[in-house]
Amino acid sequence: MGMGRFQKHPYWYEGGKGMSEFKELEGKVITNVMVSRGDDNTGEDAIIFETTECNYKMYHSQSCCENVVILDVCGDLEDLIGTQIVVAEERTNCQNDLKDHDSVTWTFYTIRTVKGTIDIIWKGTSNGYYSESVDFEELK
Repeated sequence: MGMGRFQKHPYWYEGGKGMSEFKELEGKVITNVMVSRGDDNTGEDAIIFETTECNYKMYHSQSCCENVVILDVCGDLEDLIGTQIVVAEERTNCQNDLKDHDSVTWTFYTIRTVKGTIDIIWKGTSNGYYSESVDFEELK
């Protein structure tokens, strides 16, 4: 699983300007990608995208009884660096088991440049009453 480089950085803790659409990455040039897993000192799975214009954080805003994590990153994150993003696309797939009141949401992110394609897969689970969505936010 090519997770790219991880650096401790204030971005992990910094608040944002508000939610953004993932599609906003299209046309931007990424200068750095940082990946954090919940087992490190940040306590959450998150990805920071630094661009020549602004920076974004992809994460889940934890409420209570849900678990939302990066399941996999397919492709080489280095293919994103220094090249304009041609496609930035988000898709979701939900499954609810009404008998057990369990819910699972898979969120798929595709980023395409002329160098290659990266797919980021998030998996969210809950009892069906909590958000399993992934937040994408422009940072201050």
